[in-house]
Amino acid sequence: MIYTRSAQADVEVTTSAERLFDYMDDQANPGTHMQRSSAMMLWGSMAYEFDDARGRSVGSVIKMTGKVAGVKLYVEEVVIQRQPPFLKAWETVGEPRLLVIGSYRMRFQIEDSGRLCRLHVFIDYNYPSSVVGRIAGTLLGAIYARWCVKRMAAAATAAFSTKLGPG
Repeated sequence: MIYTRSAQADVEVTTSAERLFDYMDDQANPGTHMQRSSAMMLWGSMAYEFDDARGRSVGSVIKMTGKVAGVKLYVEEVVIQRQPPFLKAWETVGEPRLLVIGSYRMRFQIEDSGRLCRLHVFIDYNYPSSVVGRIAGTLLGAIYARWCVKRMAAAATAAFSTKLGPG
């Protein structure tokens, strides 16, 4: 699929590439911003549903359902690339039911330099296909996409901000 829009966030994380990849590979970790009610989520939230591989293998399916501003949302994703400890990518399957972005591909890349890693989080996306969705996407899609990748990157930074790291 060809995507017409994109956003990216980059952070430095004090940990090994292996530990950072393990954290990011569990979709629920970088996706905590979707699971909590917030102003950007219009006080709604999404819940994850995983297959047996829990998003940790190519072909693994991840579903999210929820309600935002009274609208039921649904998206199904599939992991399309996974190269531990440096790269993972996943994309939507079918037409997601979302408010301001439509189909998308997300990925993260890790550059390792010993105790410090550079994490890059990307989203490539299209506006929703409906007329209302295209209008909402034009107005809010870029803001939401930037917020999403920044929240994912910030979750990783926060997870390793103590000497013990996550878990």
